[in-house]
Amino acid sequence: MKYHHLGIPTSVPRESEEYLPAFDTYCTDHERNPFGIQWMRYGPRCPLPDLVKTVPHVAFEVADLDQALEGEEVLIRPNSPSPGVVVAFIVRDGAPVELLEHRLKGEGETD
Repeated sequence: MKYHHLGIPTSVPRESEEYLPAFDTYCTDHERNPFGIQWMRYGPRCPLPDLVKTVPHVAFEVADLDQALEGEEVLIRPNSPSPGVVVAFIVRDGAPVELLEHRLKGEGETD
């Protein structure tokens, strides 16, 4: 596993946030700062679990997402929020953890 970003829920609009219509979520680019901080603002139609919308999450890049999910409590099943990236959320010690895998465009991507 390799650290990827820290997602922090907020209700405050941030400069340069991007809107993800499928999740009714606004997020900042984690690559804009050296620590990978990503602010997450959730709209009223956001389908994500309350745990993700209210508790900060840490994200790790993994080589094999399916393998990384084995034996874990899956909170959000694998999905593709952007081309070439497949993510899932697990719960560890009561906190949400995002696992993500970079894949070739179209490979294993689900909605």
